[in-house]
Amino acid sequence: MEKIKLEIISLYPNQSQTGTFALVLGEEFGNRRLVIFIGIFEAQAIAIEMERITPNRPMTHDLFKSFARAFDFTVEEILISDFREGIYYAKVICTDGIRQKSIDSRPSDAVAIGLRFQVPIYTTSQVLSEAGITTEEAKAADDPQELITSSSRPQKVNKDSLKDLNLDELNNLLSQALANEEYEKAAKIRDEISKRN
Repeated sequence: MEKIKLEIISLYPNQSQTGTFALVLGEEFGNRRLVIFIGIFEAQAIAIEMERITPNRPMTHDLFKSFARAFDFTVEEILISDFREGIYYAKVICTDGIRQKSIDSRPSDAVAIGLRFQVPIYTTSQVLSEAGITTEEAKAADDPQELITSSSRPQKVNKDSLKDLNLDELNNLLSQALANEEYEKAAKIRDEISKRN
């Protein structure tokens, strides 16, 4: 598996869905980008560490770091490991100096943890091939939202818009809503799927 190093390019509010942000990761020596939609709390956790702000009380990702250090293990790297049905998957690679463990994670949490441990973020060539966009595509788009493929773009959910989607699109949207812990949205999608069965 070929790993490709990523760097954080930007983090900005998602115009098409209130309360979400677009995290843009770019390959270190290339022109491809990954755009990952994340929740407001995850965006805050990433932004705080990027800006080197120290909160009054530790956030969840700070707690993870303190816990890890207390038990003498550290994070070696973050891997955006997979992209399936419009959803990204990640792993936090940890070690105690003897054993290495890979822990499944949401990409947003993995990036927030990786920033706290100051470790590199990687993805695979397969993920970049499937989900990556190029800087040429970015320049051609008037709106940054147009950079995201339809399979990975969060969509506003209302009953009328759901009627226009086929079952595969609804199931993908449902998986994405559940992965993002958007349960109200997931319930609307589930109801539309149930009507068709």
